[in-house]
Amino acid sequence: MGGTSSCFDAREFLRHLTSHPGVYRMLAVDGEVLYVGKARNLKNRVSSYFRSGGLSAKTQALMHQVVNVEVTVTHTESEALLLENNLIKSLQPRYNVLLRDDKSYPYIYLSITQTYPRLMLHRGARKAKGRYFGPYPNASAVRESLHLLQKVFRVRQCEDSFFENRSRPCLQYQIKRCTGPCVGLISPEAYAEDVRHTVQFLEGRNSEIIDELARRMDAAAAALDYEDAARYRDQIVNLRRVQERQYVSGERGDLDILAVVTAGGVACVQVFYIRAGRNLGNKAFFPRVPGEAAPDEILSAFVAQYYLGREVPNELLVNVDLPDAEWLTQVLGEQAGHVVAVRSRVRGERARWLEMAERNAQHAVQVRVSSRAGLYQRFEALQQALALDEPIARVECFDISHTQGEATVASCVVFGLEGAVKSDYRRFNIEGIAPGDDYGAMAQALLRRYTRISAGEGVMPDLILIDGGKGQLAAAGRVLDELQLSGVPVVGVAKGPERKAGWEVLHRRDGSELRLPADNPGLHLIQQVRDEAHRFAITGHRQRRGRSRTESPLEAIPGIGPKRRQQLLRQFGGLREVARAGIEDLLKVKGISRELAQEIYNAFHGEGQ
Repeated sequence: MGGTSSCFDAREFLRHLTSHPGVYRMLAVDGEVLYVGKARNLKNRVSSYFRSGGLSAKTQALMHQVVNVEVTVTHTESEALLLENNLIKSLQPRYNVLLRDDKSYPYIYLSITQTYPRLMLHRGARKAKGRYFGPYPNASAVRESLHLLQKVFRVRQCEDSFFENRSRPCLQYQIKRCTGPCVGLISPEAYAEDVRHTVQFLEGRNSEIIDELARRMDAAAAALDYEDAARYRDQIVNLRRVQERQYVSGERGDLDILAVVTAGGVACVQVFYIRAGRNLGNKAFFPRVPGEAAPDEILSAFVAQYYLGREVPNELLVNVDLPDAEWLTQVLGEQAGHVVAVRSRVRGERARWLEMAERNAQHAVQVRVSSRAGLYQRFEALQQALALDEPIARVECFDISHTQGEATVASCVVFGLEGAVKSDYRRFNIEGIAPGDDYGAMAQALLRRYTRISAGEGVMPDLILIDGGKGQLAAAGRVLDELQLSGVPVVGVAKGPERKAGWEVLHRRDGSELRLPADNPGLHLIQQVRDEAHRFAITGHRQRRGRSRTESPLEAIPGIGPKRRQQLLRQFGGLREVARAGIEDLLKVKGISRELAQEIYNAFHGEGQ
């Protein structure tokens, strides 16, 4: 009887079991549900567990703990699949493959009720009037698409409260990422054209947009309106670059590409999302897998748990044959209202896409296995502690260092799932602020960092850490609002009482505070990143301060080059004597005019006439 308890009479149970479709639940002695399964024929499926021989090690381990089996008969096979999925999600049985990903997925939302509609990232119920495009695999993919759209069509992405209270254009207008609708620098009709092109782009109708822009460019050139012609030309160039980057050769519809890989007790399902022929990005999932589950079993369970209750594309390309493919496609098609195909045997470009998904899954598994006991767990714990919807894969942390306001340097360090990304570290020499103004220094550092990233010269992080309290956090928040990057989570890390490690207070932009236990892995990650930012800032500050203290004041005077500097030092016998010299003494040196002599005197005495 497969090792089940003697209290359970399997033979008698199976003799009365129906052949209808349904769901079965295997129970432990304490009533815990160990496993939930579905069946087109309950009698045949459940009987297979009680045959001698042929059971996998995982199934044998399960059956040694089973003391009872409960069944629920359903009217149809589709109902059985849906019920199984609901029970797995609610009961979380230890012997089922479990997908721990119930977060809602982000969309691009375009409002339609305003004179100047807004593009934005949206997550959650889609109740507001407007257009929704997606879903995207994560917020980073949405931000990348929004960034591309800003460069090409310049539809506003700012918060309505920010938009409605402007008296001058913001930084986005200055860097040519917005047309200034907040202060009426574009007519509603011209703005509506940009909105129309944005919708066409998100619907995958790039060729239509390029043809239309080409006609307008030719007409503008014929009318000698070269400024408009150049603008249309730039839009066409940017659109073609987007096509090269995002569009999948030969694809025009919606499909997802899925590959499963297992190694070292870890399973990864990599999903690539193609919508209207555009590659919206990819995401790695790590379902909980009992024992040595087979790849086809893992992927079959993933498809059911992931797509039931969610939008389903027309096609799913998979790297293994699914045992229940026909059953799954029937139910998914009924749910979606259109035919859903699951294909594993593909050729040409599609085969190459499947290979790429599999390579990404292999890499993700290797990273997970190599870091599962350390850094990865810290990232995962930090995401949970901060209640973030998206996994954290990239953190940037800022710190300020100076000595009583002298030689202020800001640091930015970057950490990913594989540790410190030192090639992305940056230092900023802070100028033009009052000595000791840490808030102004922090604002300047973030402005310089994220203006470049907004212009496409870098990667946006999933989390920004600010070494400091509410003041530094507020300064950072104002900069991010100005750059329309308010969707990136920002946390201020304030030192606790007596600056002891483990007593840090985490400040969030909504005004809330969070204290994590001293043994929390997420707090350990924050401490690691913050300490590295502090070290990097101090090193930069000391280097800058050392240079400023050994640098001759003569080097900062316009008109005093190396040759003239050497001449002055030779004439007076050293820098100290140059500093003691008066204006008349300096005039005796060949090539020194009265104006230059005054500049030299002022450099040492801080005076002017």
